[in-house]
Amino acid sequence: MDFLGVVINYILNLGAPVFVPFIMLLAGLVVRMKFRDAASAAITLGVAFVGMSMLIGFMVEAIGAAAQTMMNRTGLELSIVDGGWTTMANISWAWPYAFAMFPLQVGVNIVMLMLNKTNTFNADLWNVWGKIFTAFIVVSVTTPLFGPAWSLALAFLIAAFQIIVELNAGDIHQHRIEKLTGIPGVTCTHRMVFFGAIYYPFDLLLRKIPACNKPMDATALRARIGVFAENHIIGFILGILFGIIAGYSVAKTLMLGVQAATALVLFPMISKLFMQALSPISEAISDYMNKKFSGRKLFVGIDWPFMGGASEIWFAIIVAIPFTLIWALILPGNKILPFAGIINISLIVPAYLVTRGNTLRMVILSIIGVPFFLFVGTQFAPMITELGQATRAITIPAGQLISNSSIDAPVFTYAFSFLFKFLEGNFIPLIFAIWWGCGYFFYSRELRRESRLAQQEAGHAEEVQQA
Repeated sequence: MDFLGVVINYILNLGAPVFVPFIMLLAGLVVRMKFRDAASAAITLGVAFVGMSMLIGFMVEAIGAAAQTMMNRTGLELSIVDGGWTTMANISWAWPYAFAMFPLQVGVNIVMLMLNKTNTFNADLWNVWGKIFTAFIVVSVTTPLFGPAWSLALAFLIAAFQIIVELNAGDIHQHRIEKLTGIPGVTCTHRMVFFGAIYYPFDLLLRKIPACNKPMDATALRARIGVFAENHIIGFILGILFGIIAGYSVAKTLMLGVQAATALVLFPMISKLFMQALSPISEAISDYMNKKFSGRKLFVGIDWPFMGGASEIWFAIIVAIPFTLIWALILPGNKILPFAGIINISLIVPAYLVTRGNTLRMVILSIIGVPFFLFVGTQFAPMITELGQATRAITIPAGQLISNSSIDAPVFTYAFSFLFKFLEGNFIPLIFAIWWGCGYFFYSRELRRESRLAQQEAGHAEEVQQA
């Protein structure tokens, strides 16, 4: 068992830029792609992942430093250090039972495909750490209630539920994602999309406001305001504003403007690499499935970066930063200082999907969403710190708490990790679980209806063409 754990951890520790392309290479070969084509697509996918990671790191260094300066100018000290998602991943992998999550995810996916309960093949196996994270939080919360054996069983049961929801989310989002990105046969199985269930009722209200219901994606904005909607101009203006708010010198402010402009120009270029890599593999998988299972389509589920070419995402991310800092200052009970998670992708990508890229509604939803992330980050800090200290995955000074201000799917993770706290009189997780479940149900209905209508229109158009 220990040997299996070592092997699995070694493979997964290669990281997404190596591991996910390797899985895609194997998938390509299984569906009879030529080795040279599958290898070329896999390597291109690895290049895309590395390119996107480099750009995000570049933005965190530039924009994150300005955000930290803004917070320092307030003079407020918050006690919980924001370690970002990388720290959470390192701590999660150090959990003693982490290795068992990989076969669980693969097994659940295979069973659901065989039973025709999903059409999504989740190639995003590197992000299995998200299930590990949920599981160890469950163990931390429920061990005092049920004992170690039952709490461990419960942890893997909830992790299996999360795996199922990820596959279902991949199924229901695929049509909208394909329409937004132009990449066929690909979907997102990252748990960050779960937060769309929380956004959905707010978005329904915003749609009733005429000003919020007008076309406001990047294309529509370019048609209205011309060059001022171009990525490099938007990036430069936002960078300049950040520099001014942070109190930077003129030279440093101008440099931040150019850095932000550079990032917004390069993101769409990197996104094209994802399309170049994923299109041939997804088409080969679709052809293979049509031959083996008449009329059945198989979607490839991966991490969010293939959507990173959307200008709307990066605009909303940057605009959300000052509001994140404001919420950190005024939110009652918040103790986390946003820093490593200040570029909060998990806040914006769900808003992008729910609004279909409407920039104004994305910004409004992100302002509404920030408190959930700060609340959950504060609640999880003791458990995260305890595991980090016990496993020595990271060095944490005595008396210091560590967490993450951008925990993926915060409401889902908190609700189902803390669910049994109602036995101790804490009903907030139960209320969150009901809220998320109702939101997810109605949001799923909209997505499925949208997909059905598109299929009917496609079928009608094909009939007309044949006639």
